[in-house]
Amino acid sequence: MSQRQLSLLDKLITEVDSVMRTITNRGNHAGRPSPSDGHTDSELSERERQHVAGLMRVNHTGEVCAQALYQGQALTATLPTVREEMQQAAQEEVDHLVWCEERLRELGSHTSYLNPAWYGLSFAMGAIAGAIGDKVSLGFVAATEERVCNHLRDHLKQLPDADRKSQLILQQMLEDEQRHGENALEAGGTDFPRPVKDAMTAVSQVMTRTSYRI
Repeated sequence: MSQRQLSLLDKLITEVDSVMRTITNRGNHAGRPSPSDGHTDSELSERERQHVAGLMRVNHTGEVCAQALYQGQALTATLPTVREEMQQAAQEEVDHLVWCEERLRELGSHTSYLNPAWYGLSFAMGAIAGAIGDKVSLGFVAATEERVCNHLRDHLKQLPDADRKSQLILQQMLEDEQRHGENALEAGGTDFPRPVKDAMTAVSQVMTRTSYRI
């Protein structure tokens, strides 16, 4: 039996459900176990703990933005294969979202209070990119993942040597994000020019600085 075609109302209900699960940290379940499972937590100083929590809060917000981006693009993408690729990548981003949230709880900290605002902005950008065309939409994914990978590499350098749990989580996230970006370009995404990427970097720096503290 063929799958029932979703109506506009069905799609809106699905999107609202995704939004609520993402910004309230409730109802999301990772499809893969956390890379940190089975590893004991190291003893961190209070200053180290706060710094690691800030970094993981930034990464969690990045995953909130990724969810919004993929959901917005999947809503407006033209080709079914592109929508399917967006949805598959979004599922892996859910894993990252859950892993970062779990690590924040272990560190006795919280997710960013600004996540709803960042979600809304990212969803709008994703929907606009998807509406412009699949090449632009996929190119936006590739450029975004490039920015994310840069953040992850920088955060891995900043983590205390003893914090093996956070290291394992970010290493797996980096591997996944690199693959998402490569897949987007291979699927026909436009490689954005440097000025566009620089503008995206400037926006991501605002998100990083605010999410680290709030």
